[in-house]
Amino acid sequence: MVLDLNWDEDKEFGEYILYGSCAGSTGETYATEVAFSTIGPHWEIETAICSCPVNIYCKHAVALLLTFATVEEGNPAVPQAKQSWEALLAPILAESTPTSTGRSLALLVVASHEKSRYGNDLSVSFRPMTVGKKGTWIRSGISWRNLQNPDYRQDFNAEHYSSLQSLLEAWTRGRASYGYSPPEKLALYSASESVWAGLDSVVAAGVPLVLDRSSPVDQVDIGQSAHMGMKVVPGDQEGTARAEVDLTVDGQAWDLASVYLAGSPKQHGVYRIDERVLTLAPFRPSPPKSLLDLARTAQVVEIPAADAARFSAEVLPVLRSSMPVQVADGLFAPPEISGPVAVLSVTTNDDGARVSWTVRYVVNDQHQDFDPNSRRLGTGHRNGDAEDVLWKQHLDVLRNVAGSSDSWQRQAVGRLGVTMSISIDADSIRELEALRSADSNDAAVAAASVRTLLAGVSLSPVEAARFYVEVVPELAGRDDLLIELTENSDAYRKSEAAPQLSFSAPDADRDGNDWFDLQITATVEGEQVPLADLIRELTVGASHMLLPSGTYFPLDAPELVRLVELLEEGRALGEIESGQAKASSYNVTLWEELLALGVVDEQTRAWQDKLTRLRSARPPHDAALPEMLRADLRDYQQEGFNWLTFLWDNGLGGVLADDMGLGKTLQTLALIGKIWQSGEMHAPFLVVAPTSVIANWAAECEKFTPELTAVTVTATEAKSGRPLSKRISGSDIVITSYTLLRIDFDVFDAVDWAGLILDEAQFVKNHNAKAHQCARRLAAPFKLAITGTPMENNLMELWSLLSITAPGLFARPQQFTDYFRKPIESGTEPERLATLRRRIKPMMLRRTKDQVAGDLPPKQEQVVPVVLATKHQKIYDTRLARERQKVLGLLGDWEKNRFEIFRSLTMLRQLSLHAGLVDQSKLNLPSAKIDFLIEQLPELIAEGHSALVFSQFTGFLAIIRAHLDAAGIPYSYLDGSLSARQRATAIKEFTDGGVKVFLISLKAGGFGLNLTEADYCFVCDPWWNPAAEAQAVDRTHRIGQTRPVTVYRLVSAGTIEEKVVALQDRKRELFTAVMDEGEMFGSAIGADDIRELLGVSEVEQ
Repeated sequence: MVLDLNWDEDKEFGEYILYGSCAGSTGETYATEVAFSTIGPHWEIETAICSCPVNIYCKHAVALLLTFATVEEGNPAVPQAKQSWEALLAPILAESTPTSTGRSLALLVVASHEKSRYGNDLSVSFRPMTVGKKGTWIRSGISWRNLQNPDYRQDFNAEHYSSLQSLLEAWTRGRASYGYSPPEKLALYSASESVWAGLDSVVAAGVPLVLDRSSPVDQVDIGQSAHMGMKVVPGDQEGTARAEVDLTVDGQAWDLASVYLAGSPKQHGVYRIDERVLTLAPFRPSPPKSLLDLARTAQVVEIPAADAARFSAEVLPVLRSSMPVQVADGLFAPPEISGPVAVLSVTTNDDGARVSWTVRYVVNDQHQDFDPNSRRLGTGHRNGDAEDVLWKQHLDVLRNVAGSSDSWQRQAVGRLGVTMSISIDADSIRELEALRSADSNDAAVAAASVRTLLAGVSLSPVEAARFYVEVVPELAGRDDLLIELTENSDAYRKSEAAPQLSFSAPDADRDGNDWFDLQITATVEGEQVPLADLIRELTVGASHMLLPSGTYFPLDAPELVRLVELLEEGRALGEIESGQAKASSYNVTLWEELLALGVVDEQTRAWQDKLTRLRSARPPHDAALPEMLRADLRDYQQEGFNWLTFLWDNGLGGVLADDMGLGKTLQTLALIGKIWQSGEMHAPFLVVAPTSVIANWAAECEKFTPELTAVTVTATEAKSGRPLSKRISGSDIVITSYTLLRIDFDVFDAVDWAGLILDEAQFVKNHNAKAHQCARRLAAPFKLAITGTPMENNLMELWSLLSITAPGLFARPQQFTDYFRKPIESGTEPERLATLRRRIKPMMLRRTKDQVAGDLPPKQEQVVPVVLATKHQKIYDTRLARERQKVLGLLGDWEKNRFEIFRSLTMLRQLSLHAGLVDQSKLNLPSAKIDFLIEQLPELIAEGHSALVFSQFTGFLAIIRAHLDAAGIPYSYLDGSLSARQRATAIKEFTDGGVKVFLISLKAGGFGLNLTEADYCFVCDPWWNPAAEAQAVDRTHRIGQTRPVTVYRLVSAGTIEEKVVALQDRKRELFTAVMDEGEMFGSAIGADDIRELLGVSEVEQ
């Protein structure tokens, strides 16, 4: 409610003012004021202000207006709006005449003696004032809160207003915790340092400084600067001195007893009342807090005569570096100073040692050491320029010391990071980036600033030993460098002798042992080195190792490096566990290489000799062939027989991996014959082979070892109606198929076997397949895998064969994958390939045709590009475009869409042969490959040659058959659908010379056949796997062939077949890398291979 109401006219400003008091809703009383002006016949409100929190245009102003309208309506005291020409022209005249400067403002300075929480008893505060209607300075109508409202600016002198705003902002920055609204008065004791800039602004704007009538002062002065320091004068006694705080304001000395400090918590100025004059002045610069504390107590520092020289030399320079100090003339004699000198200190600790740098001065025969990086905070007698020169001269030493730690780069980066968390400068940012990006510790040292090098370095125990022995003597001879050590350098010694390794395994050769203790000992000059510590240091790449005695030695000896490599391999492959070695290990080369690194004791020598024999995998002389053998062995075959004999004699298995056609079956039969003849064979050998090869095995047994009884098992026990034991009774060799072994595994496993022979062992290359698991589980003391292609696509195929024949070599597939397969196939650790070759060498024998070329006739291979007929090519291109888009869309999920992708590729391969294989309506179209065959075959037959014709697709062979029939050319035919009897008939017909052409499907005739009657071979379509093609060709180019062999590989130009040939080349590299010590490696067919087969460029991808 409105408590009182008044009306006034301010003629100076042409305003009419309504003012009064209003009661707030909670009982407070607010002063409210509304100002009007006239525009023509109309009244217009200029401002409406109130002391309530809303401040302007509030509900109290509205209540004041409504009350005034009711009470004063018709009151003649209220002037009417001017209607004269003067009133009408007033606005125009106002715009045409220079404006008034507005109402002036003043700054009220209130000085009063009162207690404060900051301990002052003279309080100084400020508030704004303005000119009242009587021309006097008044407080109403203006407050610090008003100055926060931009609507008030137009009412006051602009310069005055801005300067007071600056003072308010300066105070607010220091008092943010007081909230949004400033108090009525701004207290000097609680203002921030920026208040002085605000006061300067007020004085510069000409704002009058007005004193409160109750103030004990008549005048206010604001000084330019106050300086606080110390003065040192003679003491009361001879030779003594007295130091006390000295304060001057604008050059005039002030008595500390009458001075008050401004600001909290940091004091930034002083003020005092002297002869009723209040003087305020800022510190420029601010004195140290400790000096201010001394000033408050007004204490005097008495310096005894005995300490005067030390005070002058040590304390006085420090004081002068941080504040003004006046010293009475002649009070102290000048100190004698020498330096600077570089000091290197080495302090040992539990973690090694700390190497630090200091700079030393000698003052009056007393040395003073300082942190070289903090000279700006140091004493006055330090010479910065001389120190810069000193460290520049020692730059090589600084770098040498820093480089003594292999972790200096990490230490320096960490220190710089901490420094930059406190203060950041451009040089530090650039240096930190240079240190982080340095590719070596030495490069980081070279890139470091002198400041960073001077920060010192922490050394590990072995680095500390090397520093004492190798670095300190080198630096000790310098005259300009002092070295201080906390430990005698004689505590450390470098050994020049290489570590000596020794091995002992007392129970290594004891029968029945699965594991035995392997004891490896390393000694340096008779002092034993803990093996675990040695391996740890080598593993982390340490260059030296420190022993408890203080002796250290380098770790670059080749035998130490090799020790770690072999132990790591042994652990990775499960050969070593918890200090024990696997007694039944087949990894003979690993153990032999390990034992060769050191001295072997007598108990272990027998084991080492056995490993040496196993590694050589050869008997000391040629093994005697069995008298029953109806064949003469070539030299390489005798060598293979020797190797097989050695495996048998030592209870080992292996992989005979000779190239196709080199007589692997003959060598194996020679071994079985020898065992039979020696009387060691108390059970039959089981030979497992593809179904198509069973008959050939039986024929080879009859041919080379007729005295051995060979029995073929071609039906399950259930189907034959007779127990297996009855059917094989009295046999020496039992021949069956992989299919029957899988189906009747329990039946075969119940029989005692002398050994297991796996022919064409690539049939068990998948270690997850049932056939592999049966071969591995079958109980037999001797297992031999025979294959010309022990690996076709990846290393796990090799592991599969070795896991059957030499299960102790690489026990678990995951270990083999992690240690060999992934590092080799990814190319990250190519040296593992050489290791793998050494490991498998004793368990695998492989000879290529190139190695035994003298025993074989020459073979000529020729790729024959065949150009499709125009119509055939058009059909192919149309289908290629469709299938290519389809396949590229499926490659996003390669594993999921693998079958569909290969279906499309197979369709393109068929279309490259004959359009009728994809669309039967096109069977009457010509095929360029068939035309080539029909042209070549009659000519070859007429010249007395015989030919094998291979194709992957039986459909294409059917079309060839039709054309041969039409041409009257007789032929034999073999594919996987023929029974064993039909197969034997077809083979006999060709080998007896009844026909000169043999059509064979690649899969059915790619192995197990001996067709040396043919001297020409046509491969009608290239297959993904070059090994499959090579096996097919080797049906004729093998031992027993007496004529040169010619191979034609027909490739349809401009088709997917050209890409397949390129893929074959890469897969040959894969096989050669592991089997024949080639230098490259590859992997199984993948998504990138598919894109290449489809002719997709990198841009299209």
